[in-house]
Amino acid sequence: ALRLAGGRSRCEGRVELEEQGIWGTVCDDGWDTPDADVVCRQLQCGHAVSVHGNSAFGRGHGPILRDELGCDGHERHLWECPAAPEHDCSHKEDAGVVCSEHQEWRLSGGRDGCAGRVEVFFRGTWSTVCDNSWYDLESAVLCRSLGCGEPLRQLSFGHTLPGKMLYECGSLQPSLALCHWTFNKSAPCYQSRAVGMICNGTGS
Repeated sequence: ALRLAGGRSRCEGRVELEEQGIWGTVCDDGWDTPDADVVCRQLQCGHAVSVHGNSAFGRGHGPILRDELGCDGHERHLWECPAAPEHDCSHKEDAGVVCSEHQEWRLSGGRDGCAGRVEVFFRGTWSTVCDNSWYDLESAVLCRSLGCGEPLRQLSFGHTLPGKMLYECGSLQPSLALCHWTFNKSAPCYQSRAVGMICNGTGS
């Protein structure tokens, strides 16, 4: 088994794998994009958009199960890649990755992190969000997931970033990533504006 821990979604975090019922980590010696690509693909998280060492997602626990990984990037599972039989690492060298299917959000250009234009980081770039299907439910999911309380007011902006994302939430989910979403499809976003939000909380 394989997972990412300590990130903001299941497609970002510290690389952890399970052997004989015990979860452990991967050392960042030799940790590079081909290794990280195997992790992202195995987790159905796309490909690696950034590769991290030095326990960027916090220090793990348990044994260090891989060191000096040497994936060529096409392996189906991380444990198929060659690795050093011994390691000389500590958990301050735990490896991590951000995969392309990771989504995170920010409110940009407002007085603080709880007001502004809604922007989503997805597949390695920041994009705007179309207002065609953005209603009270989507507003509530976003404000809560950012730790910004409840929505006060919806705003409208122009689309000035390369991508456009559309969300449709059927229920109050903990994250917009769990709602129905479409990325860079022109039809649903036709004649849309970029949505913005003012939430009632205050962000840093």
